[in-house]
Amino acid sequence: MNILLTGGTGFIGYNIAQKISKIDKIFFIKRSKSQNKKFNKNIKVINYSNINDLNKKLKKIKVDVVIHAATHYSKNHNFNDLEKFSDSNILFGNVILENLNKMKVKKFINFSTVWEDYDSLKENPYNLYSAYKLAFSKIINFYKKNFSKIKFYELMISDTFGQNDERIKIINIIKKNYKKNKTTKLKSKNLYINLLNVEAIIEGINLIKKKNIHPGKYLLKNNTNIRLFNLVKKFNDFNDKKLKVVWESQKIIKQKIYKYKRLNGWKPIKSNINDIINLIKN
Repeated sequence: MNILLTGGTGFIGYNIAQKISKIDKIFFIKRSKSQNKKFNKNIKVINYSNINDLNKKLKKIKVDVVIHAATHYSKNHNFNDLEKFSDSNILFGNVILENLNKMKVKKFINFSTVWEDYDSLKENPYNLYSAYKLAFSKIINFYKKNFSKIKFYELMISDTFGQNDERIKIINIIKKNYKKNKTTKLKSKNLYINLLNVEAIIEGINLIKKKNIHPGKYLLKNNTNIRLFNLVKKFNDFNDKKLKVVWESQKIIKQKIYKYKRLNGWKPIKSNINDIINLIKN
């Protein structure tokens, strides 16, 4: 199977590329000036210099599936993020959508965020980043109507973790401080987060690739929210070297996640509390 992948230098995209390229041929499209990473020989990197160059190069390839994982993320934006949001989260993906028929695409898979529907309220973006992701979802709806033979999938994801993750995320901060024997400040003893291993996301991709899954929006989340206090306690109960944590409050912090459909046959593999403990420890 031939697959076009975007976002292959990011945490999720890179893991997808490394895993599925063992079976499929990957066309990884990236800006010429963006960072380089080592990929295996079954991944063909296509560099582009500008939007017109991207448009020309897309017309020359034929792929069965597009996996659109590219994004520009900022939890709390500033003025400098505006152009990056527009280019990465709207324009880049729109050029790909425009070329789906020319590339003979059968399935288009887009990654979005549960923050589109913050506090479980439909179309209630948490921040400007999620507002852009919601806007791109609306653009996808236009192409759904015009490209009726193509199956469109949107995967709504929350917080993720996994090996070789360099992002500034809670688990990574805890792990980094643990290695340096430093104390981590956490907001509350009653902070609950929904954490999903990137390997579970790859399982979702494989299901859509292989099975006759009905098009639509699907939620990829853990079955259980993890209370960070319980995570720290369990870690310290079974390890000689302890996690050093300062809890700033006892406020209950728990996000409500909008209940989209779940992929038939999908499970949140490698995402339980012991998997997270092993990641921090090793």
